[in-house]
Amino acid sequence: MLYVAYNAAMLSLPKNRICLWFNNDAEEAARFYAKTFPNSSVGHIFRAPADYPSGKKGDVLTIEFTVLGIPCLGLNGGPQFKQTEAFSFQIATEDQAETDRYWNAIVSNGGSESACGWCKDKWGISWQITPTILTSSIVDANPAIAKRAFEAMMTMGKIDIAQIEAQIEAARKG
Repeated sequence: MLYVAYNAAMLSLPKNRICLWFNNDAEEAARFYAKTFPNSSVGHIFRAPADYPSGKKGDVLTIEFTVLGIPCLGLNGGPQFKQTEAFSFQIATEDQAETDRYWNAIVSNGGSESACGWCKDKWGISWQITPTILTSSIVDANPAIAKRAFEAMMTMGKIDIAQIEAQIEAARKG
């Protein structure tokens, strides 16, 4: 019976998902992401069936979750590996309120600020909170708009959309 239940759960696995390594707090992280971002949820939690060298029976081994519809697996692998900026979630935001909401949620929950719209959560995972106006302006066909928006971004931590819009307008006026 257990074999059948396990196989039924495995049939719903996505072909590809992101696996994030945590020390021992994957469940806490998954629940935070599910609470913070829309279209996010916590799925199956797989617990150790017996004691093992670094844990006890019942400890969370892995947890399935989604972040903005992206399937993820949190792995409680221990302290051997740390997160780096080589991996980040990039979140496209539509306005300053959405930008502020995500940035503030991450930073105020033990995270830290960085530059150019980047911040890091308390588990060491990097996030790029990127307003769509920034993305579109730094690739604008008008090189003056792209340059001014890029230069403004380079001076920011959290992206200030009003400042980006001011740079776009100034570039249009020449």
